[in-house]
Amino acid sequence: MVKAGSHGGGAKPRVAILISGRGSNMLALIKAADADSFPAEIALVISNRADAPGLALAAEEGVETVTIESKPFGKDRAAFEAVLHSTLDTHRIDLICLGGFMRLFTAEFVQRWYGKMLNIHPSLLPSFPGLDPQAQALKAGVKVSGATVHFVTPETDAGPIVMQGVVEVRDADTPETLSARILAIEHQIYPGALRLLASGKLRLDGATCRLSGDTDAAGTLISPRPTGR
Repeated sequence: MVKAGSHGGGAKPRVAILISGRGSNMLALIKAADADSFPAEIALVISNRADAPGLALAAEEGVETVTIESKPFGKDRAAFEAVLHSTLDTHRIDLICLGGFMRLFTAEFVQRWYGKMLNIHPSLLPSFPGLDPQAQALKAGVKVSGATVHFVTPETDAGPIVMQGVVEVRDADTPETLSARILAIEHQIYPGALRLLASGKLRLDGATCRLSGDTDAAGTLISPRPTGR
């Protein structure tokens, strides 16, 4: 059994958010961490694309940004990760949150950050991993969908689940309308999951994430009331 998110020192853990695009979840995390009571500091935003709109949003919020263009590295993931490692070490990063980061990691990178790196996926994992999960959900005819925050493992969208948020699936939904409602709940559960991790309230028991001590398990599922059809 492994204590997740452990780091040295008494200061708030320093978080890096990795993005490739608009950075909407990044912004939700930054806004949440603005509160003095939030147990983590968003210290850095890293993008693998210089044209990612999220970089400007992060700068507007006063968060330092770094661009490490992945395209020049081609398929050499290890070389890209060597630069990424160096950047994370230089900024004394304790935890990583992936926010639409469109690049796969090597098993070695994932192992180094296991228990300290979170991702969010717009489905109720383990259902509908991978690409176009909203379209997958509609094709399957499910009545609820949602989003999942999980620890990152070498297998895509398969790590231990930290928190989930549920939304209803409506008869008239398209992938776009369902995506919009799921995104709203993503912005709720990602800060909540980071709060649990940074507070030392999570532990990894094999492939399962559990809450430490007397932490209230009710906070790991958000399920708004249906709004009608």
